[in-house]
Amino acid sequence: MNHFDGQNNLQVLDLGSGVGRNSIPIAKKIKNTSGTVTCVDLLNSALTKLQIYSKEHDAFEVIKTEQAAIENYHIDSNAYDYIVAVSSLEHVKSEEDFKNVLHSMKKGTKNGGINCLIINSNIQEIDLKTNEALEALIEINLPTEEIIRLLKSIYKGWKEVKVEIKELAYNIVRNERHIQLKTNAITFVVQK
Repeated sequence: MNHFDGQNNLQVLDLGSGVGRNSIPIAKKIKNTSGTVTCVDLLNSALTKLQIYSKEHDAFEVIKTEQAAIENYHIDSNAYDYIVAVSSLEHVKSEEDFKNVLHSMKKGTKNGGINCLIINSNIQEIDLKTNEALEALIEINLPTEEIIRLLKSIYKGWKEVKVEIKELAYNIVRNERHIQLKTNAITFVVQK
């Protein structure tokens, strides 16, 4: 967001905003500049919490919420200065939807605007008790290299601000099973 310091009326889109982990800090940063952060999430419960938290953090007037599946959300052309999608694009229904959303994000970005994506790839789930490999419960689970190739192809001609791959592993509990989730988290930040 530092790229936009001093600019007014910034239009930000947070796809898969959840309860506002990213959108609230952005809203606080732009709240005195007539900007808007549009937060899209499938879950009404997440958006309700986002509204509560945005009030608690004095950012409510900057936040606009929209309940929709990311793949069904219409992004107007040249509407946004900054589009962020953190650990959300891998939850669209299909690879075709994934590509379509990326193209919509690209089309919806103003000249000089930035898209900031964090996408999990190569996701593995392992039962910690039996060491059994489980099927990863995620809609889109592509190899890291394939996602990088796809992103570079779709965003060809854009300036790459940051491309980073981080191996992550953390333990979760699902249906009383202790599971280790491993992923390569891709950070892909590009400017039009």
